[in-house]
Amino acid sequence: MPKQSNFVLSARRHWQGLAAFSLLCSGTPSTAAPGAELARWQRQAQRVTITRDDWGIAHVRGRTDADAVFGMIYAQAEDDFNRVETNYLNALGRLAEAEGESAIWQDLRMKLFVDPVDLRAKYARSPKWLQALMTSWADGLNFYLHTNPEKRPRVIRRFEPWMALAFSEGSIGGDIERVSLPELEAFYTGLKTAASDAGRYIEPKGSNGFAIAPSNTAGGKTLLLINPHTSFSSGPNSR
Repeated sequence: MPKQSNFVLSARRHWQGLAAFSLLCSGTPSTAAPGAELARWQRQAQRVTITRDDWGIAHVRGRTDADAVFGMIYAQAEDDFNRVETNYLNALGRLAEAEGESAIWQDLRMKLFVDPVDLRAKYARSPKWLQALMTSWADGLNFYLHTNPEKRPRVIRRFEPWMALAFSEGSIGGDIERVSLPELEAFYTGLKTAASDAGRYIEPKGSNGFAIAPSNTAGGKTLLLINPHTSFSSGPNSR
């Protein structure tokens, strides 16, 4: 059972406080929600409990798996919404909308790998239980934007359920980084540069990993950290 610190709130007080804050703000919310949609978000929020321990780690409880997903992504957005959005800008091939022309070839490479039209079709064919989880994921992010109107997304002002499929395999997937961006640019423009040759994949090449010798650990044992591909959160609630 996580130890609760003074800043931990019950779900009902927490969500009602957020709703009251959004109503008192004079600014326009990032997500302009229709009344029925907002009511749905608020009903689901009442079924979710988020508590944070002394290290700021969120512990999420809900009546259903969909409730837990709703609370999980809301808590993650609280910690680092910028990282959440950037992950999906990358995954959807939309990074250039935020960072300009320098990201065009990265976006093209991603769109050769992930097709939003295909993702929408896969969502439509998904079983109802899985659609419910994806809908709760989108609802949690949209509710976060609604209740935090001061948060300005870089690009995505409304998340759709099918978007969850764009970043579902974590770090282990198609290894699309093997496709050289300079070579991709050269293929489409016909301009061959030194960078296009330098970007070729050359063996051997290793993955991420750390080994800490026993002399450097408190317990006197070797520590191994293998494949830490997922970035650590740097949000205000992280420790």
